[in-house]
Amino acid sequence: MSIDDERYMRMALDEARAAASVGEVPIGAVVVCGGRVVARAHNRRELDQDPSAHAEFAAIVAAARELGRWRLNDCTVYVTLEPCCMCAGLMVNARVGRCVYGAHDDKAGALGSLYDLNADRRLNHRFNVTSGVLEDECRELLSSYFAGLRDGSGRQDGGEAEAHRAHAEAYVRAMSGADAMADAMPGAVAADGPTGPGAAAGVVAPADTVELTGVKSADAMSARRPRRVLLAIDSFKGSVSSTQAEAYVAEGLRRVWPDAIVDAVPLADGGEGTLDALTATYGGEIEHVEVEGPLGTRVDARMLVDDRRGAAVVELAEAAGISYSPCTEAAAQAASTRGVGDLIRCAVDADAATVYVGLGGSATNDGGAGLLQALGARLTDDAGRDVAPGLAGLCDVADIDLAPALEVLDGVDIVVLSDVTNPLVGRRGALAVFGGQKGLPVADAARLRELDAWMLGYGRVLDAAIMTAREQGYLRPRAGERTFASVLGVPGAGAAGGTGAALLALGATLRSGVETVLDLAGFDGRLKDCDLVVTGEGNMDAQSAAGKAPVGVARRARRAGKPVAAVVGGRADDLDAVYARGVDLVLPVCRRPMPLDRALTVEEAAENQRCAGEAVARAYDLGRC
Repeated sequence: MSIDDERYMRMALDEARAAASVGEVPIGAVVVCGGRVVARAHNRRELDQDPSAHAEFAAIVAAARELGRWRLNDCTVYVTLEPCCMCAGLMVNARVGRCVYGAHDDKAGALGSLYDLNADRRLNHRFNVTSGVLEDECRELLSSYFAGLRDGSGRQDGGEAEAHRAHAEAYVRAMSGADAMADAMPGAVAADGPTGPGAAAGVVAPADTVELTGVKSADAMSARRPRRVLLAIDSFKGSVSSTQAEAYVAEGLRRVWPDAIVDAVPLADGGEGTLDALTATYGGEIEHVEVEGPLGTRVDARMLVDDRRGAAVVELAEAAGISYSPCTEAAAQAASTRGVGDLIRCAVDADAATVYVGLGGSATNDGGAGLLQALGARLTDDAGRDVAPGLAGLCDVADIDLAPALEVLDGVDIVVLSDVTNPLVGRRGALAVFGGQKGLPVADAARLRELDAWMLGYGRVLDAAIMTAREQGYLRPRAGERTFASVLGVPGAGAAGGTGAALLALGATLRSGVETVLDLAGFDGRLKDCDLVVTGEGNMDAQSAAGKAPVGVARRARRAGKPVAAVVGGRADDLDAVYARGVDLVLPVCRRPMPLDRALTVEEAAENQRCAGEAVARAYDLGRC
């Protein structure tokens, strides 16, 4: 269960409690689009004498009205009880992207319990379903309500609509004031009862009111509204993932702000964790594929497939990551990206029209030659023989035929996610900058020049192949897109041991990894209502300012006028460049002296980050004293 799913289901539970307070069966729903709640509703069948006034039905109708469109393919519906046939059918007709429900309904559930409407392939739309989120709480609320009916403490049978309206009016006034609610929601319950076309959508609290958890006292309602915090924390390599770090920091924030509304965006920059980040924010299903690893053994690699959007996400490290290599010179010369090409081909076979390829954490230095070969390109020597895999094979490349690979990718957009701006060769090239960590002898200047000459020769042959493919019509620039004269000098061509160059040769578009992940997560929309942004990473230094993920977050937050705190494992002495780009506070997380290996354990990292979250909250409050 993700932080987001739990948070939005709690909002749906608040709506369910609102239904119970006016004598309705306690079922609530919210609709979320791009990280923003666009509609909230609860069951109102008795109050409105409307058989269609189910919580999720009303919320979907209200969402369509709010968004000004009936297609809700980018929306998620959260509902406390499994939808019935009517509501599941509406989700099909509204092209809803995802449904998340709490309790199963064995008597009428149409998403797996009694029926499974979404599994009927004869229908023209299917959507992703997640069940059992906060199921115990959802079921307990229903059980308590019906138990009250049995013992006479609940709503009387045959209760009048006017009585329900009176209860609703009292509830609205207790929450935020009838006049304010009427102004904010034209269809909300007012002194004269429900009015306007939106009346069936139920009571929707304005964005700046206290999140509903039941009827509160006047004193509670006059207190400050809950702090709204947006988390976008990168993984702490060798310790905890982005999602884990955000969960622990959220726990620490709630030590100070128990009612905090925390939104979380798993963060990545195209390297390690990109697949998991996009799975959490973008949607789709994880598929496992057996591919060739960097040193020839078969490995199990994951990819994300989103049938609804016709997209897939491939992470290079899944097939050719540095964890698969002993990082010796021999391994660094032999390592191949062939498995990455296998993954891309699998994505194309799954009918993906857009394939996002995250570059980072590679064991390879082959210029993406293996990737090209896996997709069908021919890389041959002077005798017309296929060249050997890895960097060692590049010295023999005399000709490259891209046509077979471009035919495989016909109609497919390849989007490369990377924040590396290094060229293919030279002092800032793939081998000179990144080769050492993979095992290449970069301290041996003469040997490095020899290896770089192999990459240079490969790049020139690749340039010739690109020119031929353009002349043959296989590579056609998009409208307004500039073509490059040589792949050798393109910023980012050196990413992942030169894999960026191979993808450029296939017509790929290079994009900032962190910016793309933030865009796909709807980050800017989620910024609007937050009070504070918390980011972070394992180590913050001058390189962070050059384009690492937390600074990408900070830049956007600064444009929106939001304060930014960064929780980090370690920090450089001088972080002026980081502060200049939008970070307001850098807070190291280690709470007491301890060996590095102990600090990296999940147990210590968890408590370190909880304490860091607490410190961030107290610093925020201190700044407003």
